Amino acid sequence: MTSYDLVVIGGGINGCGIARDAAGRGLSVALFEMRDLASGTSSASTKLIHGGLRYLEYYKFRLVRESLLEREVLWKIAPHIIWPLRFVLPYQAGLRPMWLIRLGLFLYDHIGGRKLLRATRTLDLTRSSAGKPLRPGMHYGFEYSDCWVDDSRLVVLTALSAAEHGARIATQARVVAAERRHGSWLLTVRHADGSEEAVGARMLVNAAGPWVADVLKTVGPVTSAAGIRLVQGSHIIVPRLFDHSRAYIFQNADNRIVFAIPYQRDFTLIGTTDRDWHDEPGKVAASAEEIAYLCAAASEYFLHAITPADVVATYSGVRPLYDDGASKAQEATRDYVLHLDEAEDAPLLSVFGGKITTYRRLAETALDRLGAYLPAEAQARRGWTGTAPLPGGDFAHDGYQHQVAALRRAYGFLPSALAQRLVRAYGTRASGLLGDSRSLADLGKHYGAGLYEKEVAYLMQHEWAKTTEDIIWRRTKLGLVLSSDEIAQLNQSVSLRKTASI
Repeated sequence: MTSYDLVVIGGGINGCGIARDAAGRGLSVALFEMRDLASGTSSASTKLIHGGLRYLEYYKFRLVRESLLEREVLWKIAPHIIWPLRFVLPYQAGLRPMWLIRLGLFLYDHIGGRKLLRATRTLDLTRSSAGKPLRPGMHYGFEYSDCWVDDSRLVVLTALSAAEHGARIATQARVVAAERRHGSWLLTVRHADGSEEAVGARMLVNAAGPWVADVLKTVGPVTSAAGIRLVQGSHIIVPRLFDHSRAYIFQNADNRIVFAIPYQRDFTLIGTTDRDWHDEPGKVAASAEEIAYLCAAASEYFLHAITPADVVATYSGVRPLYDDGASKAQEATRDYVLHLDEAEDAPLLSVFGGKITTYRRLAETALDRLGAYLPAEAQARRGWTGTAPLPGGDFAHDGYQHQVAALRRAYGFLPSALAQRLVRAYGTRASGLLGDSRSLADLGKHYGAGLYEKEVAYLMQHEWAKTTEDIIWRRTKLGLVLSSDEIAQLNQSVSLRKTASI
């Protein structure tokens, strides 16, 4: 039986963040994920690293400040998958008053230590290109900064960093039993082939997201003062609605907001919804009602109406929010709560709530809570994740174009669009993927949309991709543009590779 200092259950952003931080402090770490990395909530976000402007209305100043502080930290350590995005907020009479919006944006600019991101400015929408896609009558607006993130790649790269610091990352591995024995944990892990493995741990972290309550049932008699509220958030993807690179944030009459964001070059992402979810988290899917709601909300602002017929794809996730008793799902806190059970000197830390922007701070706080069980040298390394780049992110925060140019100089056969996508996904490690290739033919079979056999092999060998879905939706977003025939060919190749590796 292999034993570890720390075992993490859950391969979402919080679980991977905790595994990375702990492994980098010198602890022996294993992470077990029952499906794929980022296969739940962490790949179903609105893809933003943001302070949460609307949370100011609920007086969540600590959460907003912590989130704002993290924007530039994360941008610096992962400039390939995170970059600045300007948001346009059109003023709509009859909703939030102008003075309240100005006050909120003033706070947003000043409480989060902004140094690199551009400040808020007022827009004349009758003159600005941001006003052209909008309906007549919208004269004024505001433009402010937040950041975009490829959420599922953030999870994978965080897991990769954890592995490079010695952590074991096991996907398709479900913890089916856990019990305390003589001051430590004994876990039973069931793998995809049906085999079971006994694993020991001094500390256990339950970061299972929407399944956090299910894990608590698995580990036996554990009492948690924290409750979980499952809230569904759905998004729709439509053909690109505007030509510029800014995003929109729209107010709605029901006091909620909806984003419209440039997505994967040729599309616009619209979301999100907020409603309580009472079924099994794995069954979540965007409903017809939610799709109609998002189309109608965006159509209130855009010149050309959006209908469900325009929707080319949807996705939906379940947010595992801390249950603070809020009357509406949209009002439930996005802050995180950590519950520590220290029975028999075998600690169990359970993670409730949280948002992708604060995952790194959550990980630090989680290890702080476990501080009494950590050696002094591990405690002393607190904060290392704030400066160490994620894999491929070891270049300047504004150096993306330079990296693309360097890759094209080294691999002159690469089309511009492919070079850009590879740098966005892999950063400085794109050259490691390409290796000694000297032509497109050297990249192997082309499945379509710039996806070649060499990249598929890399993802399966280095990034825990095991299925076609893992590749086209979580490691890349090429499922949006690949045809059904191309996906079928890829699926055949993936199956052959899996069979050959057995």
